[in-house]
Parts: sequence; structure tokens; C-alpha cells
Amino acid sequence: MTLETTDPALEPEPNSEPDAQAVQKPRRQGLIGPFGGRQIAGGVLIVAVVAVVILGASAPLGTVGAPAAVDPRPTPYLVGPPVEGLRAGDLAPELEVSRGDGTTFQLIDLAGKPVRLADLAGRAVWINFWASWCPPCQAETPILREMDLEYRDRGLTIIGISVQETNAADVGAYVAKYSLGFTVAADLDGDIFRRYKVYGLPTQFFIRPDGRVAAVLPRPLDAASARAQIEAILPR
Repeated sequence: MTLETTDPALEPEPNSEPDAQAVQKPRRQGLIGPFGGRQIAGGVLIVAVVAVVILGASAPLGTVGAPAAVDPRPTPYLVGPPVEGLRAGDLAPELEVSRGDGTTFQLIDLAGKPVRLADLAGRAVWINFWASWCPPCQAETPILREMDLEYRDRGLTIIGISVQETNAADVGAYVAKYSLGFTVAADLDGDIFRRYKVYGLPTQFFIRPDGRVAAVLPRPLDAASARAQIEAILPR
């Protein structure tokens, strides 16, 4: 028979006190990480004071009116200083110019045929000054094509006069690319451009069947605006 013995050194002392170093009090947590409520409130107050100071320093002196309304209409590409040109009621100049050297320039279309307003008497005419490199003119191209198809048989003739181009071949390539069926002419030296006193592209001249200018619009048009101008000059 074996007797079990217990080592007194392994038995816990009944009245032993816990080690003060082994037991630590839990760390007190702040509202945000290690920051307490007072620290957070103080930080917010400092930020608010700084914001008020910056706002006061940047605020304009006195009062200002409401900002002007932005014109939503597209704008022309300016190619010269504004000048006083044709007005409603003026007789539209013929599309030929006597030059200073004694020669005469007659506007011709891309096929070499002369373009004369005298040949269009009794029809409504829309002259559109444009250029193939002009972004507002490019955006307006589909509208011109649409209006030509819609109103050609109702008495409208559209004449697109391209200016400040390198050569007529570039104009012809643009016309072919976008399948433009109306009359297009290249005013490479700007003779007609100057005679009509144009300073921005595109610029529109709407001419009544009697040959007088009904409206001059130095800006691109949307379909609704173009249609309104055309309806006002169609032969009755």
C-alpha cells in the first residue's frame, strides 16, 4: 500500500494577499481614443473660432448684388473686333466685290458656278458665314443640313460662305464628309466677309424674297431658332 504525500510548497496559502503588481487597474477610455470630453470640446471651440476669423477676413466689404444670369445661348468664334454692320431693312449687298487693283471678285460655289442674289429673287435666303475649323460652326452643321432638307422646296436657299480656309479643297472635303446639299462657297480672301462686316463665326443673314435683310444674328443657332427665322421670311 502506497501513501500519497503532498508537497506543502505547492499548496496555496489560505490567507495570501494578491500581488499588487500583478493586478492592474483598467485604463480609463476617453470619448474618442485617449481624448476626454473636455479636450474634444476645447478642440471644437478652437476650430470654430479660427473659421469665424477666416470668414470675416475673406468676406467682401459692403454688399453685392446677385450674380448676373448666364446666357445659355452658344457664342460665336470671334475673328475680329465688333463693327457696325448690316441691319434689318438694309438691302443685302450682292456677292461680288470691286477690289482696289481694279479687278472684281465674284463669289463662286465649289463647282465653279457664280453665286448671285439677283438669281434668287423671290426666294428666302439664309447666308451663313462659317469655317470648317470653327467649333460653333461644326456644331451648327447638322442644323443647316436639316433646315435645307425641310425648307428647300418651300422657297429657301441656304448659302454657306466659308472664310479663312487654306484652300477650297478643304471646304469641299468637309461638305462631302457631312453630305451638305446646300450651296457652299469658299471666300478664301475674305472679300464678301468684309463687305458684309462680319466679325464672328458663325454669323447669319436672313434675307426676304425682296432682297432686304430681315435679321442679322452673330451667333450659332439651334433648330428652333433657325426654324423661327426661316418661317418669318418664306415666300407667301
